[in-house]
Amino acid sequence: MNLKLALILLTLVSVVADTMLLPFYPQFFSRVFNVESSEHVGFYIAACCFTVMLAFPLWAKVAKKVNELHLWVYTQIAAAILGIACFYSTDLLMFWILSQTMLIFKASYLLMYPFILRLEEKGNHLNLIGIFSALVHLGAIGGAVVGGLVLQVYEPQDVYLIMASTDILQVFVCLIVIWTRQIPFKAHFVAPEKNEVKKKSWNFVYKIGVVSALFYFSAYTISPFFSSYWKEVSQINNDLFAGIVYSIPGWIALFVLYYNHVNGQSNQHIKVCCLSLIAGSIGLALQGVELSWLVIFGRIVFGIALFQVTVRLEVMLFEMSTPDKYASDFSKVYFMQNMGLIFSSFISGILVLNDQLTLPFYVSSLGFLLTLIVLISLFKSDFYNEKINGAVVSST
Repeated sequence: MNLKLALILLTLVSVVADTMLLPFYPQFFSRVFNVESSEHVGFYIAACCFTVMLAFPLWAKVAKKVNELHLWVYTQIAAAILGIACFYSTDLLMFWILSQTMLIFKASYLLMYPFILRLEEKGNHLNLIGIFSALVHLGAIGGAVVGGLVLQVYEPQDVYLIMASTDILQVFVCLIVIWTRQIPFKAHFVAPEKNEVKKKSWNFVYKIGVVSALFYFSAYTISPFFSSYWKEVSQINNDLFAGIVYSIPGWIALFVLYYNHVNGQSNQHIKVCCLSLIAGSIGLALQGVELSWLVIFGRIVFGIALFQVTVRLEVMLFEMSTPDKYASDFSKVYFMQNMGLIFSSFISGILVLNDQLTLPFYVSSLGFLLTLIVLISLFKSDFYNEKINGAVVSST
């Protein structure tokens, strides 16, 4: 079995399963536990981010001793068992405990990203990260559509049975790869060359982390209540259709990936981020205008910006890192990203307390502009060097 292909497919399956409820948590808690509080939804999503944020660095440490494929077998079995327990849970407190424990084990799958990048040369990272990001967006599309279908046709708890089944599927794939390729239990890293030095100091990782935290806060403040907002604006009370509209940025990511593949990509990462943040700010503001066609157009513009900034920040990170540090450096940036997600979950729940469903879009729009200012402030010298040394990298 082709190892890289198997890992990419596992990532796609995992994202589909884990994002099914993301646009629909208000409806889920209302129908399953009779909880109508927007604050509760915000707190729950924030707790999910916090749990994964703390668990991932711990798994990164474990992966220094245990090969990731072996590790995933055990963690996904545990996640599947806990997912089934969530399906049967009827008590809100017990659901919180079970679902957060499940996320601790699911967090190990974030090691997939640095694991795949270790299989590639640095020169291929821009293309591979673009493909990986597009797959994550494609998974989010599938998750939103499947989640909307489940809520429309079946019971909301059925989502957790689907999650558990995908966990078991991932276990079988990992076992097949381990058996066919004779993967050892103990982790093995190739030490970097003695003359291999980082172009930047370790502070570079934390600079990217700060920018990522602001970016993720701004991008995801709109997520928890988007489906509710769309139903109000469009007057179409259909969860499946709301999931499709929510997933528009994912479709756009696939288009941008194809466009970059055909036309080549600039290696001026900071400049691309700056232009994308400006466009994304406009796209977010347009979504706050309560007209259906402007919401859709705004999501298209926002989707382009989301894809470009996500890919470029991660390429910058891995360009400065070395293969033996990929997991630990990525875990630091991921920690900062989740800080942004946690605050976005709190803020989104507060912003819509009085049914102000448009307010998150304008807060997010201003957040993109703040991210732009911070990015330029932290990377002024790099931005100047890019303007001199910029080139186009072919993707073909």
